Amino acid sequence: MKRILITGGAGFIGSHVVRRFVAKYPDYQIFNLDALTYAGNLENISDIEKAPNYTFVKGDIVDADFINHLFQKYQFDGVLHLAAESHVDRSITDPLSFVKTNVIGTMNLLNAAKAIWKDNFEGKRFYHISTDEVYGSLGTTGLFTETTPYDPNSPYSASKASSDHFVRAYGETYGLPYVITNCSNNYGPNHFPEKLIPLFINNIINNKPLPVYGDGKYTRDWLFVIDHAIAIDLVFHEGRNHETYNIGGFNEWQNIELVKLLCQKMDAKLGRVAGESEKLISYVKDRPGHDLRYAIDASKINSELGWKPSVTFEEGLELTIDWFLSNEAWLQSVTSGEYAKYYQKQYQ
Repeated sequence: MKRILITGGAGFIGSHVVRRFVAKYPDYQIFNLDALTYAGNLENISDIEKAPNYTFVKGDIVDADFINHLFQKYQFDGVLHLAAESHVDRSITDPLSFVKTNVIGTMNLLNAAKAIWKDNFEGKRFYHISTDEVYGSLGTTGLFTETTPYDPNSPYSASKASSDHFVRAYGETYGLPYVITNCSNNYGPNHFPEKLIPLFINNIINNKPLPVYGDGKYTRDWLFVIDHAIAIDLVFHEGRNHETYNIGGFNEWQNIELVKLLCQKMDAKLGRVAGESEKLISYVKDRPGHDLRYAIDASKINSELGWKPSVTFEEGLELTIDWFLSNEAWLQSVTSGEYAKYYQKQYQ
Protein backbone atom coordinates (compact mmCIF):
# COMPACT_ATOMS: atom_id res chain seq x y z
CA MET A 1 0.00 0.00 0.00
CA LYS A 2 1.40 3.39 -0.98
CA ARG A 3 1.48 6.02 1.73
CA ILE A 4 0.85 9.49 0.30
CA LEU A 5 1.15 12.75 2.24
CA ILE A 6 -0.98 15.67 1.00
CA THR A 7 -0.20 18.96 2.72
CA GLY A 8 -2.87 21.63 2.98
CA GLY A 9 -5.60 19.09 2.37
CA ALA A 10 -8.24 20.97 4.35
CA GLY A 11 -7.83 24.06 2.18
CA PHE A 12 -9.54 24.96 -1.07
CA ILE A 13 -7.51 23.12 -3.74
CA GLY A 14 -6.11 20.56 -1.33
CA SER A 15 -9.53 19.33 -0.22
CA HIS A 16 -10.48 18.52 -3.80
CA VAL A 17 -7.19 16.67 -4.31
CA VAL A 18 -7.61 14.69 -1.08
CA ARG A 19 -11.17 13.74 -2.00
CA ARG A 20 -10.09 12.55 -5.46
CA PHE A 21 -7.18 10.46 -4.18
CA VAL A 22 -9.15 8.88 -1.32
CA ALA A 23 -12.00 7.90 -3.66
CA LYS A 24 -9.96 6.87 -6.68
CA TYR A 25 -7.11 4.99 -5.00
CA PRO A 26 -8.46 2.72 -2.23
CA ASP A 27 -5.11 0.90 -2.18
CA TYR A 28 -3.33 4.11 -1.16
CA GLN A 29 -3.24 5.36 2.42
CA ILE A 30 -3.82 9.11 2.20
CA PHE A 31 -2.51 11.34 5.00
CA ASN A 32 -3.87 14.87 5.07
CA LEU A 33 -1.61 17.29 6.92
CA ASP A 34 -3.09 20.71 7.66
CA ALA A 35 -2.45 23.37 10.30
CA LEU A 36 -6.13 24.44 10.14
CA THR A 37 -5.37 28.14 9.90
CA TYR A 38 -8.13 30.52 8.80
CA ALA A 39 -8.36 29.00 5.30
CA GLY A 40 -8.24 25.35 6.41
CA ASN A 41 -11.60 23.81 7.22
CA LEU A 42 -12.35 20.17 7.99
CA GLU A 43 -15.92 20.73 6.78
CA ASN A 44 -14.41 20.84 3.28
CA ILE A 45 -13.70 17.10 3.49
CA SER A 46 -16.27 15.87 6.00
CA ASP A 47 -17.68 13.48 3.38
CA ILE A 48 -14.53 11.32 3.36
CA GLU A 49 -13.37 11.66 6.97
CA LYS A 50 -14.40 8.08 7.84
CA ALA A 51 -12.87 6.46 4.76
CA PRO A 52 -10.63 3.52 5.75
CA ASN A 53 -7.72 4.79 3.63
CA TYR A 54 -7.79 8.34 5.03
CA THR A 55 -5.97 9.85 8.02
CA PHE A 56 -6.03 13.48 9.10
CA VAL A 57 -3.00 14.94 10.90
CA LYS A 58 -3.07 18.40 12.42
CA GLY A 59 0.32 20.07 12.23
CA ASP A 60 2.40 22.88 10.80
CA ILE A 61 5.01 22.37 8.08
CA VAL A 62 7.06 25.16 9.70
CA ASP A 63 7.78 22.81 12.65
CA ALA A 64 10.81 20.86 11.42
CA ASP A 65 10.91 18.40 14.35
CA PHE A 66 7.26 17.55 13.90
CA ILE A 67 7.70 17.04 10.14
CA ASN A 68 10.76 14.81 10.60
CA HIS A 69 8.92 12.68 13.15
CA LEU A 70 5.90 12.37 10.85
CA PHE A 71 8.02 11.17 7.92
CA GLN A 72 9.93 8.72 10.10
CA LYS A 73 6.72 7.33 11.57
CA TYR A 74 4.80 6.80 8.33
CA GLN A 75 7.60 6.43 5.74
CA PHE A 76 5.70 8.23 2.98
CA ASP A 77 6.19 7.10 -0.60
CA GLY A 78 4.97 10.36 -2.11
CA VAL A 79 4.28 13.96 -1.17
CA LEU A 80 1.81 16.35 -2.79
CA HIS A 81 2.68 19.73 -1.33
CA LEU A 82 -0.17 22.24 -1.49
CA ALA A 83 0.08 23.90 1.94
CA ALA A 84 0.83 27.58 1.45
CA GLU A 85 -0.01 31.11 2.37
CA SER A 86 -1.57 32.22 -0.92
CA HIS A 87 -3.34 35.58 -0.75
CA VAL A 88 -1.37 38.46 -2.29
CA ASP A 89 -3.14 41.09 -0.19
CA ARG A 90 -2.16 39.34 3.03
CA SER A 91 1.44 38.98 1.81
CA ILE A 92 1.70 42.74 1.41
CA THR A 93 0.78 43.34 5.06
CA ASP A 94 2.65 40.34 6.53
CA PRO A 95 5.39 39.09 4.17
CA LEU A 96 7.34 37.21 6.83
CA SER A 97 4.50 34.73 7.37
CA PHE A 98 4.77 33.83 3.69
CA VAL A 99 8.51 33.25 3.98
CA LYS A 100 7.99 30.98 6.97
CA THR A 101 5.25 28.83 5.45
CA ASN A 102 6.11 28.85 1.76
CA VAL A 103 9.91 28.74 1.96
CA ILE A 104 10.88 27.29 5.35
CA GLY A 105 7.90 24.91 5.32
CA THR A 106 8.84 23.59 1.89
CA MET A 107 12.47 23.19 3.01
CA ASN A 108 11.35 21.13 6.01
CA LEU A 109 9.37 18.79 3.75
CA LEU A 110 12.28 18.46 1.32
CA ASN A 111 14.73 17.65 4.10
CA ALA A 112 12.39 15.10 5.66
CA ALA A 113 11.76 13.38 2.33
CA LYS A 114 15.48 13.29 1.51
CA ALA A 115 16.26 11.81 4.93
CA ILE A 116 13.86 8.86 4.72
CA TRP A 117 14.31 8.16 1.01
CA LYS A 118 18.11 8.54 1.18
CA ASP A 119 19.49 7.29 -2.12
CA ASN A 120 16.65 4.86 -2.79
CA PHE A 121 14.29 7.00 -4.86
CA GLU A 122 12.56 4.15 -6.69
CA GLY A 123 8.81 4.71 -6.63
CA LYS A 124 9.13 7.98 -4.71
CA ARG A 125 7.95 11.42 -5.79
CA PHE A 126 7.87 14.95 -4.35
CA TYR A 127 5.20 17.00 -6.10
CA HIS A 128 5.29 20.74 -5.49
CA ILE A 129 2.21 22.76 -6.47
CA SER A 130 3.06 26.36 -7.36
CA THR A 131 1.50 29.35 -9.13
CA ASP A 132 1.70 31.29 -12.38
CA GLU A 133 2.45 34.43 -10.36
CA VAL A 134 6.14 33.45 -10.10
CA TYR A 135 6.48 34.49 -13.76
CA GLY A 136 5.52 38.10 -13.05
CA SER A 137 3.27 40.12 -15.31
CA LEU A 138 2.43 39.83 -19.01
CA GLY A 139 1.61 42.64 -21.38
CA THR A 140 -1.42 42.47 -23.64
CA THR A 141 0.01 39.54 -25.61
CA GLY A 142 1.96 36.37 -24.93
CA LEU A 143 1.60 33.39 -22.58
CA PHE A 144 3.57 31.94 -19.68
CA THR A 145 5.39 28.74 -20.66
CA GLU A 146 7.43 26.37 -18.52
CA THR A 147 10.61 28.19 -19.62
CA THR A 148 9.39 31.74 -18.92
CA PRO A 149 11.97 33.45 -16.63
CA TYR A 150 10.83 34.04 -13.08
CA ASP A 151 10.00 37.65 -12.26
CA PRO A 152 7.84 37.75 -9.08
CA ASN A 153 6.36 41.08 -8.06
CA SER A 154 4.66 40.44 -4.70
CA PRO A 155 5.90 38.93 -1.42
CA TYR A 156 3.57 35.99 -2.10
CA SER A 157 4.93 35.24 -5.57
CA ALA A 158 8.51 35.82 -4.38
CA SER A 159 8.03 33.22 -1.63
CA LYS A 160 6.58 30.71 -4.08
CA ALA A 161 9.38 31.37 -6.58
CA SER A 162 11.91 30.70 -3.83
CA SER A 163 10.26 27.42 -2.87
CA ASP A 164 10.20 26.35 -6.55
CA HIS A 165 13.94 27.00 -6.78
CA PHE A 166 14.66 24.94 -3.67
CA VAL A 167 12.67 21.98 -5.02
CA ARG A 168 14.64 22.09 -8.27
CA ALA A 169 17.91 22.49 -6.35
CA TYR A 170 17.18 19.35 -4.31
CA GLY A 171 16.53 17.51 -7.55
CA GLU A 172 19.80 18.61 -9.09
CA THR A 173 21.94 18.37 -5.94
CA TYR A 174 20.56 15.26 -4.26
CA GLY A 175 18.69 13.53 -7.08
CA LEU A 176 15.34 13.97 -5.31
CA PRO A 177 12.56 12.90 -7.71
CA TYR A 178 10.26 15.90 -8.10
CA VAL A 179 7.64 17.46 -10.35
CA ILE A 180 6.38 21.04 -10.21
CA THR A 181 3.18 22.53 -11.57
CA ASN A 182 2.36 26.20 -11.92
CA CYS A 183 -1.36 26.87 -12.11
CA SER A 184 -3.57 29.82 -12.96
CA ASN A 185 -6.32 31.26 -10.74
CA ASN A 186 -8.57 28.52 -9.36
CA TYR A 187 -12.27 28.85 -8.62
CA GLY A 188 -15.00 26.46 -7.49
CA PRO A 189 -16.72 24.94 -4.44
CA ASN A 190 -15.21 25.48 -0.96
CA HIS A 191 -13.24 28.54 -2.07
CA PHE A 192 -12.43 30.75 0.90
CA PRO A 193 -14.07 34.15 0.31
CA GLU A 194 -10.97 36.33 0.32
CA LYS A 195 -10.43 35.71 -3.41
CA LEU A 196 -12.43 37.49 -6.09
CA ILE A 197 -15.14 35.03 -7.14
CA PRO A 198 -16.24 33.71 -3.71
CA LEU A 199 -15.80 37.17 -2.17
CA PHE A 200 -18.14 38.73 -4.70
CA ILE A 201 -20.66 35.88 -4.52
CA ASN A 202 -20.85 36.43 -0.77
CA ASN A 203 -21.13 40.20 -1.14
CA ILE A 204 -23.85 39.97 -3.78
CA ILE A 205 -25.86 37.62 -1.55
CA ASN A 206 -25.58 40.17 1.27
CA ASN A 207 -25.97 43.31 -0.91
CA LYS A 208 -22.51 44.55 0.06
CA PRO A 209 -20.21 46.64 -2.20
CA LEU A 210 -18.09 44.77 -4.78
CA PRO A 211 -14.58 46.26 -4.35
CA VAL A 212 -12.81 46.25 -7.73
CA TYR A 213 -9.12 47.22 -7.68
CA GLY A 214 -7.99 50.12 -9.89
CA ASP A 215 -9.74 50.30 -13.25
CA GLY A 216 -10.72 46.61 -13.14
CA LYS A 217 -8.82 45.77 -16.31
CA TYR A 218 -6.41 43.30 -14.74
CA THR A 219 -6.61 40.03 -16.64
CA ARG A 220 -6.48 36.51 -15.22
CA ASP A 221 -6.73 32.96 -16.59
CA TRP A 222 -9.34 30.98 -14.61
CA LEU A 223 -9.18 27.24 -13.87
CA PHE A 224 -12.02 25.18 -12.35
CA VAL A 225 -10.65 23.55 -9.19
CA ILE A 226 -11.92 20.04 -10.02
CA ASP A 227 -10.13 20.21 -13.37
CA HIS A 228 -7.00 21.22 -11.47
CA ALA A 229 -7.36 18.20 -9.17
CA ILE A 230 -7.62 15.95 -12.23
CA ALA A 231 -4.45 17.51 -13.65
CA ILE A 232 -2.62 17.04 -10.34
CA ASP A 233 -3.60 13.36 -10.34
CA LEU A 234 -2.23 12.96 -13.87
CA VAL A 235 1.05 14.74 -13.18
CA PHE A 236 1.65 12.83 -9.95
CA HIS A 237 1.22 9.47 -11.66
CA GLU A 238 2.36 10.10 -15.23
CA GLY A 239 4.47 13.25 -15.27
CA ARG A 240 8.21 13.00 -15.91
CA ASN A 241 10.64 13.50 -13.04
CA HIS A 242 12.42 16.86 -12.83
CA GLU A 243 9.83 18.46 -15.12
CA THR A 244 7.52 21.45 -14.77
CA TYR A 245 3.98 21.52 -16.15
CA ASN A 246 1.85 24.64 -16.47
CA ILE A 247 -1.87 24.15 -15.78
CA GLY A 248 -4.24 26.79 -17.12
CA GLY A 249 -7.87 27.13 -18.07
CA PHE A 250 -7.38 28.57 -21.59
CA ASN A 251 -9.76 31.17 -20.24
CA GLU A 252 -8.79 34.83 -19.84
CA TRP A 253 -11.08 37.44 -18.32
CA GLN A 254 -10.60 41.06 -17.33
CA ASN A 255 -11.65 41.43 -13.70
CA ILE A 256 -14.40 43.94 -14.46
CA GLU A 257 -15.91 41.78 -17.21
CA LEU A 258 -15.82 38.76 -14.90
CA VAL A 259 -17.54 40.74 -12.15
CA LYS A 260 -20.28 41.87 -14.54
CA LEU A 261 -20.85 38.27 -15.72
CA LEU A 262 -21.01 37.14 -12.09
CA CYS A 263 -23.55 39.88 -11.34
CA GLN A 264 -25.72 38.78 -14.24
CA LYS A 265 -25.71 35.15 -13.16
CA MET A 266 -26.34 36.00 -9.52
CA ASP A 267 -29.27 38.26 -10.39
CA ALA A 268 -30.83 35.39 -12.33
CA LYS A 269 -30.18 32.88 -9.52
CA LEU A 270 -31.51 35.19 -6.81
CA GLY A 271 -34.52 36.37 -8.79
CA ARG A 272 -33.35 39.97 -8.84
CA VAL A 273 -33.96 42.58 -11.52
CA ALA A 274 -31.29 42.39 -14.23
CA GLY A 275 -28.51 44.86 -13.49
CA GLU A 276 -29.31 45.18 -9.80
CA SER A 277 -26.09 43.58 -8.56
CA GLU A 278 -23.92 45.66 -10.92
CA LYS A 279 -24.94 48.71 -8.88
CA LEU A 280 -22.86 47.24 -6.04
CA ILE A 281 -19.59 47.61 -8.01
CA SER A 282 -17.24 50.12 -6.38
CA TYR A 283 -13.69 50.93 -7.49
CA VAL A 284 -11.12 50.94 -4.69
CA LYS A 285 -7.48 51.98 -4.41
CA ASP A 286 -5.20 49.64 -6.32
CA ARG A 287 -2.87 47.35 -4.42
CA PRO A 288 0.92 47.83 -4.71
CA GLY A 289 2.75 45.86 -7.40
CA HIS A 290 -0.46 44.65 -9.04
CA ASP A 291 0.37 42.41 -12.03
CA LEU A 292 -1.46 43.43 -15.21
CA ARG A 293 -2.07 40.02 -16.77
CA TYR A 294 -1.50 36.31 -16.24
CA ALA A 295 -2.10 33.76 -18.98
CA ILE A 296 -0.82 30.19 -19.18
CA ASP A 297 0.20 28.09 -22.14
CA ALA A 298 -0.94 24.61 -21.04
CA SER A 299 0.01 22.87 -24.28
CA LYS A 300 2.74 20.75 -22.62
CA ILE A 301 0.42 18.99 -20.17
CA ASN A 302 -2.13 18.65 -22.97
CA SER A 303 0.28 17.03 -25.42
CA GLU A 304 2.17 14.84 -22.91
CA LEU A 305 -0.63 13.78 -20.57
CA GLY A 306 -3.80 14.50 -22.54
CA TRP A 307 -5.21 16.93 -20.00
CA LYS A 308 -7.55 19.77 -20.87
CA PRO A 309 -10.37 21.52 -18.96
CA SER A 310 -13.57 19.48 -18.80
CA VAL A 311 -15.93 22.45 -18.39
CA THR A 312 -16.22 25.88 -19.95
CA PHE A 313 -15.87 28.88 -17.68
CA GLU A 314 -19.59 29.62 -17.88
CA GLU A 315 -20.37 26.01 -16.86
CA GLY A 316 -17.85 26.09 -14.03
CA LEU A 317 -19.14 29.43 -12.79
CA GLU A 318 -22.71 28.07 -12.75
CA LEU A 319 -21.56 25.06 -10.71
CA THR A 320 -19.66 27.34 -8.34
CA ILE A 321 -22.56 29.73 -7.76
CA ASP A 322 -24.97 26.82 -7.23
CA TRP A 323 -22.62 25.31 -4.64
CA PHE A 324 -22.34 28.53 -2.66
CA LEU A 325 -26.09 29.14 -2.76
CA SER A 326 -26.67 25.59 -1.52
CA ASN A 327 -24.07 25.93 1.24
CA GLU A 328 -24.84 29.27 2.84
CA ALA A 329 -24.29 27.81 6.32
CA TRP A 330 -20.68 27.00 5.32
CA LEU A 331 -20.28 30.50 3.90
CA GLN A 332 -21.63 32.17 7.03
CA SER A 333 -19.39 30.03 9.21
CA VAL A 334 -16.15 30.94 7.42
CA THR A 335 -16.99 34.65 7.13
CA SER A 336 -17.56 35.21 10.84
CA GLY A 337 -15.03 36.29 13.46
CA GLU A 338 -11.54 37.10 12.24
CA TYR A 339 -12.63 37.19 8.59
CA ALA A 340 -14.95 40.12 9.32
CA LYS A 341 -12.08 42.06 10.92
CA TYR A 342 -9.79 41.33 7.98
CA TYR A 343 -12.42 42.38 5.44
CA GLN A 344 -13.05 45.67 7.19
CA LYS A 345 -9.33 46.45 7.34
CA GLN A 346 -8.71 45.46 3.72
CA TYR A 347 -11.65 47.04 1.91
CA GLN A 348 -13.23 49.59 4.25
